[in-house]
Amino acid sequence: MKIKTLVLSPFDVNTYIVSDETGECVIIDPACYNSEENEILSDYIKSNNLKPVKLLNTHCHLDHVFGNKYISDTYNLNSESNINDLFLIENFTKTVSMYGLKASNPYKPGSFIDESNIIKFGNSELNILHIPGHSPGSIVFYNEKDKFAIVGDVIFAQSIGRTDLPGGNYETLISGIKTKLFKLDNNLVLFPGHGPSTTIGTEKRENPFLK
Repeated sequence: MKIKTLVLSPFDVNTYIVSDETGECVIIDPACYNSEENEILSDYIKSNNLKPVKLLNTHCHLDHVFGNKYISDTYNLNSESNINDLFLIENFTKTVSMYGLKASNPYKPGSFIDESNIIKFGNSELNILHIPGHSPGSIVFYNEKDKFAIVGDVIFAQSIGRTDLPGGNYETLISGIKTKLFKLDNNLVLFPGHGPSTTIGTEKRENPFLK
């Protein structure tokens, strides 16, 4: 699989486009905030002859769903996320105004996903881990064969997602990382919602929150 990272929005969110040899792709956390960023994302898809078949959210904080409406309208896709973050979509307009921003209200998710689901596209599959704590519905998309995971704001290089937002819980987040994410291969590459990629082995050794 090929993973393309686009850094978008005033919050510098990592939007991921994951594709395989069939040309089908999934878009994860579209953060495109304006028409210029919409064009950046669509230009990549067009120039690489990709066909978006899934719109996925690791969680539904405003910065990770800015582009949901654009992707839904442009590629006729319903978003998929965990039901525990539905309240964040429902409060999107209020939250955006609190930050002094303007953004199109995303549609409610077309379907809800959890650890019982497998995301299928082209010849590829992504499994799911539900790791709440940053938000109640935070999920990780991972592929053990290709050794990567799209982790949203669950964990960063030598840091973790903040837990002081509504529904956050520090102990829950730490427990989920250690008991679920850290059970995977040490060489598995983590692609977070912000900042550079890292590996599970590196975070076991160097992350000050997880020693």
